[in-house]
Amino acid sequence: MSTTNPNRIYRWAADPQGEVDEEIRHIGDLIFVRDLLAARGATPAELREHDAVIDRARRQLAPAKRASARLATAA
Repeated sequence: MSTTNPNRIYRWAADPQGEVDEEIRHIGDLIFVRDLLAARGATPAELREHDAVIDRARRQLAPAKRASARLATAA
């Protein structure tokens, strides 16, 4: 059984900027958690692992930002 919310998918298709905004918030949350881990004494290996997750999220965001910018200039 799938837990995918079709309304969310439709909204993203209709609003690419909304997808970009959501991904930016997600990256901000990841950075916040990384800072908490560092403050609470996480090991360097744990911090590197979290940094890798943040880097992957940033790389995934780049194409979405470009697509959103193209649509904004076309409108």
